[in-house]
Amino acid sequence: MNTESQLQQKLNEIDHKSYPAYKSLKGSWKFRNFILTFDHIQGDPFASPSDVSIHIPFDRAGFPEAFCKAYHTRTAMEDLILRTFSRELERISNKAGGSGKSGLITTTRPGQIIAERTAMSLRGGELAARFRMGLPARGRTIDARSLNKMVFDLLPGVVEKTLFYKSYNPNQVKAVYELAKDQQYIREKLGEMGLSAFIADGSVLPRESGVSDRPMKNAVPFFSPESLKVNLTLPHHGQIEGMGIPNGVTLIIGGGFHGKSTLLKSVEQGVYNHIKGDGREFVITENSAMKLRAEDGRAVTDLDISLFIHDLPGGRKTDAFSTKDASGSTSQAAAVIECLEAGAKTMLIDEDTSATNFLVRDEFMQKIVSAEKEPITPFVTRVRQIYERLGVSTVLVAGSSGSFFHVADTIIQMDEYRPVDVKEKVLPLLNNYAAPECMNDALSELSHGRRFWAGGVKRDKNDRLKVRVNGKDGFSVDRNQVDLRLVEQICDTEQVA
Repeated sequence: MNTESQLQQKLNEIDHKSYPAYKSLKGSWKFRNFILTFDHIQGDPFASPSDVSIHIPFDRAGFPEAFCKAYHTRTAMEDLILRTFSRELERISNKAGGSGKSGLITTTRPGQIIAERTAMSLRGGELAARFRMGLPARGRTIDARSLNKMVFDLLPGVVEKTLFYKSYNPNQVKAVYELAKDQQYIREKLGEMGLSAFIADGSVLPRESGVSDRPMKNAVPFFSPESLKVNLTLPHHGQIEGMGIPNGVTLIIGGGFHGKSTLLKSVEQGVYNHIKGDGREFVITENSAMKLRAEDGRAVTDLDISLFIHDLPGGRKTDAFSTKDASGSTSQAAAVIECLEAGAKTMLIDEDTSATNFLVRDEFMQKIVSAEKEPITPFVTRVRQIYERLGVSTVLVAGSSGSFFHVADTIIQMDEYRPVDVKEKVLPLLNNYAAPECMNDALSELSHGRRFWAGGVKRDKNDRLKVRVNGKDGFSVDRNQVDLRLVEQICDTEQVA
């Protein structure tokens, strides 16, 4: 393996040469405490920065082995190190001037959630930190002196400060480990207690704005109604109380701006662990829960949506339905079937982002448009069947239709951000209103085969697929676009990658 002195020599050799000479740096270079690897070299100073990584044997990095054994605690350790590494890289970024991306040093900047990310890995007997570096240039000529400063003067200090356990406060690291253990404990208890989610008393659910995932200052803290209160004794935190959302059909109601969607959003994001101080660190949802919505114009491919859409005009079949431009109701029907295909055990739905004619059909409309003229079977007529026969729960926010009252096991009213259990209040009123006709056909016979993309894309001369990631919005393989803008639970570009 090449050494750092050989890297210095190589930089001297290519200084002031044309930019493509940087390609000669590709490979690994052994420094005193780490290995620096140029994984991919950018083609010119205006292209995307080069991919660079640092590798340190795990025993030399020194992080306690016990903290990194289980997936959830190892992921929490990786998240802590990445956050620290990212902050320090920001401080040395753009210290070198020049053309295009010269001097840029950046890596993934985590938000409030803790998730597995390729930017930091404690696996395979090593610590691997991955980042991007804009190799310096003047015009299109190599500026090796600036790169020398970045690699030999600035970067080693960041590595020493962020990638070795000795540089951390042991109590800080231990606190991250213990929080991950407590969060996993709750996650495992959900199944035992028959819960889809748990929201701890004192949690801060609102975010500071629609484009920020940070907690809102001076927000009303969450407290459970007594009838839904759950008590747990966590391994490290100790006693904790909060609201359990039972398996089954749960309805969240309330006036506008009282916190219905905020509660659902918190449950939606509860499939991830959150960092300490986020306010949602003890909002825990069973891992497979999936947020569903209407998505006008989305593509649907070879999907059996006959559970909800059938008897289309012209005799068009819906047991292997395809379209490049689905309607709101068809797209949401497809989302439910895809959810079942993927093995999710909880569906999360907000009336505000749903197709009204997919969710319900009121009695008046049924009198005007007869059942044989309506190809849509509303979700309200299937929701109990989906739970009772498939074991898939639903948590649904409703603000305008009362049809779901008849089929709900749990009814929570949000009143100025405070949850109130109103099931007993609702029960005496149900006889005054017509109940939806619930379906009772052979749901178990519906095909939920695992579909997969058959491929058929071009490869380059090196037999590689051309893949492009577009942030959180989606990705493309060759010319095939996958649009993820309305997959609301995606929180991080690395998940897309």
